[in-house]
Amino acid sequence: MRALPKLVVAGMALLGAAVATQAPGQADYPARPVRIVVGFPPGAAGDLVSRAVAGHLSQTTGQQFVVENRPGASSNIATEYAARAPKDGYTLFLGTVANVVNAAVTSKLSFDFARDFAPITLIATVPVVLVVHPSTGVATVSELIALAKSRPGQLNYASSGVATTPHLAGALLNVKAGIDLVHVPYQGSSPAVTDLLAGRTQIMFSPVSVVLAHIEAGRLKALAWAAPRRSSVLPDLPTVAEAGMPELDASIWFGLMAPAGTAQPVLDKLARLLNAALKSEELSAQLKKMGYEPLGGTAADFSRYVDDELRKWTAAAQAAGVRK
Repeated sequence: MRALPKLVVAGMALLGAAVATQAPGQADYPARPVRIVVGFPPGAAGDLVSRAVAGHLSQTTGQQFVVENRPGASSNIATEYAARAPKDGYTLFLGTVANVVNAAVTSKLSFDFARDFAPITLIATVPVVLVVHPSTGVATVSELIALAKSRPGQLNYASSGVATTPHLAGALLNVKAGIDLVHVPYQGSSPAVTDLLAGRTQIMFSPVSVVLAHIEAGRLKALAWAAPRRSSVLPDLPTVAEAGMPELDASIWFGLMAPAGTAQPVLDKLARLLNAALKSEELSAQLKKMGYEPLGGTAADFSRYVDDELRKWTAAAQAAGVRK
């Protein structure tokens, strides 16, 4: 048999090496534990949804998906860390509405959220609810506004951090209602709720998943959804739009992302795994029980969603006077 030319042999060797290199990123992925970096502390809405998803993916893949909390600076610490992580699919990132709010508020970030991350799949949204400490004695948005007007600068509203969605929602409430609530920022929803329960603050826009148990137990009073429509979680609760302020749509969303430049086959496999997980009865029921609305979809869907959110929150930041 005639020997193959040396050039052909060399080319076949290179092709074989390339296939061998690509294989772990495709068929064998994940071959070791995967980290999901979350910019919020344990117990926050982003942490809860990440742990639910990580647990399901661990079961279905046989590899551990581990949540790594890096809270602080309205999730910018975690975002910068994840943006600089290896582009190998083993460090993922929980993108949230906080990222587009941060981009809307300031251009002085060390990263570009739209450029430095590859969207994979939207995971879920969770409606935000306006809650107050029972000591306020109010039961409706109108009563809260009346109380705030009678006590300018004396009522505090907690948030999960400066320039977060709850912060901007409170700032917009001040602007639209002509009141003067004092902003008290915290490092995440959990410590904010702790002080709200203790009565050290009186008001908060919070993900319902974080405060639902306290509402049901009567420790907090829910006034309205800061969302475009009512939720089945508390179907009798009106929306802020019904009180005449449709601009206060502060719904929070979560989506899985990877550092830009991660191999497309890895991104595609993660999208398939996550969409299958979100359609499963087990994970869907788990998320709904905690107040989340499961989503799913393509990377293109996610990208368009982020673009729409960026436009909305840029306008909100300008209206609230917090754009830098």
